[in-house]
This record gives sequence, C-alpha cells and structure tokens, in this order.
Amino acid sequence: MNGSRIIPTIRYHDAPRMIQWLCDAFGFQRHLVVNYGHDGIAHAQLTLGNAMIMLGRARPDEFGVLQKTARSLGGISQSPYIIVDDVDNVCGKARAAGAEITMEPRDEDYGGRLFSCRDPEGQLWNFGTYDPWKTAD
Repeated sequence: MNGSRIIPTIRYHDAPRMIQWLCDAFGFQRHLVVNYGHDGIAHAQLTLGNAMIMLGRARPDEFGVLQKTARSLGGISQSPYIIVDDVDNVCGKARAAGAEITMEPRDEDYGGRLFSCRDPEGQLWNFGTYDPWKTAD
C-alpha cells in the first residue's frame, strides 16, 4: 500500500474552484477528477505526497444528504491534519491565496510547529511538523 488507509472526504459548493484553490494554496496535485456535466465535479481525488483527500460538489444525492458542507452546517465537526516540513512556508502560501488564518504558526508543547486556517468555503485545515507516526526517541 502506498498511502493512508484513511482518506478524508469533503463536499464543496464550488468544487472546481476549490480544487484549483487547494492545489494553489496547499500544493495538492490532481490525481483524478470526474466531471458531473454542467453542474461541476462529481468526484475528485487530490494528493499531497502519499496522502489523499477526496471531494465533490455538494448535491442532494444519497451521500450528499449525509455529508454537508462547512457553510451549510455553520461550522465543522472534523478537520484534516497534514504533516509538512515547513509550516511557515505553507502558511505564507495559504495566506497569499486568501486563506483565513485561524491559528498563526506556533511551536507546540508536545513537539512540532502548527498552524490552522479556513479555506474560502469555511473548511478548517491544520498543518504541522509533528509526525505522530514517528516514535519518540
């Protein structure tokens, strides 16, 4: 297996715009994008290193009634944490792309450096250097 067995899924109102934004702001790469006619994106897979997220357009289909967008909920119930080498660089790119920085880069007591931000549709993202997969010395 090349990647994680857990892949976050996100619904967006404007999936095409958000795919481009996520690639520009965070460095994601398009792995697979399936169009949904004139209504946008049915399904997309974006990768960042060996990690992946899946996303699609918010719509009232069988899955869509189960998963809402951050905007329609008025908040979120979970958020991805992404391990990066340079938190300050990622934060700078996200800020330049228009992300709302909700927590400025800071060193954490448990180790590592972290920042959090919201994308243009309100989804919360967390980036840090702390890698919980690595064992402590």
